[in-house]
Amino acid sequence: MNPINHQLTSVDLVREILGQPRPETTLKVQDQLDEMSIEFIRRSPFLMLATADADGFPDVSPKGDDPGFVAVEDPNTLLIPDRKGNKLLFSLQNILVNPKVAVIFVIPGTEETLRVQGRAVLTSDPEITGRLPARGQAAELAIHVSIEKCFFHCAKAFKRSKLWQAEVWPSRVPVSFGKQIAPRLGGGEELAKQIDEFVEADYIQNL
Repeated sequence: MNPINHQLTSVDLVREILGQPRPETTLKVQDQLDEMSIEFIRRSPFLMLATADADGFPDVSPKGDDPGFVAVEDPNTLLIPDRKGNKLLFSLQNILVNPKVAVIFVIPGTEETLRVQGRAVLTSDPEITGRLPARGQAAELAIHVSIEKCFFHCAKAFKRSKLWQAEVWPSRVPVSFGKQIAPRLGGGEELAKQIDEFVEADYIQNL
C-alpha cells in the first residue's frame, strides 16, 4: 500500500473525512490564560515543549519538577525554568532561531491537558532564575513565553490509551544508554555497564 496514492493535500479534503468542529468547541480557544488554566499550570509537574529549527524541523522536549515549577507571571506570560541536562540544547538552539513554541501541560491522573502556544525568548536574568529554584539551586536559565493561544485538550487520547490506569500498565521497559553508546565507542558489555552506572549517578547528583 502506497500512502501517496491517498495523500490528502488540502484542509477541505481532510474536512470531508473528519467534518467541522462544533461551534461551542471553538469557544475554548483563548488568547490568554484564565483562572482554570492558571490553576492547572500551578498543579502540573510535567510538560512537553515543542520547538522548531530555522528550517521548521520540529523537536519535543519533556520538562518536569515539583508541581508549579512553571511560573505564571500574568495571563499572557509563562516562565519555564531550564535545569541541568544533557547539554545537547536542541530546544534552546531552536528558540534562538525560531521563537515559536508550543507546550502541553500534564497532571498525573487528570485526562485533560492544557495546550499553550506562543513566542519564547531565553533569559539568564538572575532576578528571574532566582525565582525558579529547585533542590536549593536557581534555574540555569529561563524560557520566557508570551502566550498567543491556549486551550484545554479533551481526554479522549488518555482514555483510549488508558494511560493513567495502573492496572493495565505494561512492565517497565529497560533503557540502556550503555548498550546504545558502547558499540559506537568500540566497547563491549563492560563499557556499557560503566556508562549506565554513570547515568544512574548523574540522575542522583545532577537533578
